[in-house]
Amino acid sequence: MNQDNKWVRIERDFDCPIDLVWRMWTDPALFKKWYGPNGMSVPTAEMDVTVGGTRKVCMSMQAPERSMEMWFTGVYKEVRAPHRLVYTESMCDADGTLISPQTMGMPDNFPDITEVIVELTQTGDTTRMVMVHMGVEAGTAGAGGWNQAFDKLAALATSSSRVDQ
Repeated sequence: MNQDNKWVRIERDFDCPIDLVWRMWTDPALFKKWYGPNGMSVPTAEMDVTVGGTRKVCMSMQAPERSMEMWFTGVYKEVRAPHRLVYTESMCDADGTLISPQTMGMPDNFPDITEVIVELTQTGDTTRMVMVHMGVEAGTAGAGGWNQAFDKLAALATSSSRVDQ
């Protein structure tokens, strides 16, 4: 990954065990419940969470004025449960064939491949998550989408944590 790329870094504390936050990132059924900005659903989340394994995710929005799908694919580069997850992300079509980000309306300088780094640490009953997305600039819609998704993750983790107790 080119370190000259812009990046967004988001830190969040979740009131639940580290294993639950890890599962939110690695269990496709749980991932589908929180991923994506408000108004988006995730009808598809295929994840082979092993080093070299692939992932393919679809975010979908259905609105009266328009509907939209965005597909992403990538490869897991590092999987150290429950502390560190690193994967690449590229835009693709429904078949997993890579497409240019610009065909989806991204700026000309948006990279074809980005990298997501998730680090989790447990402190008492709280899990600290630090997520860095290399290639997505802070202050952009992509960064805002991550923050909205993490709000959903927090709500889901809190409700799931109560059920697990």
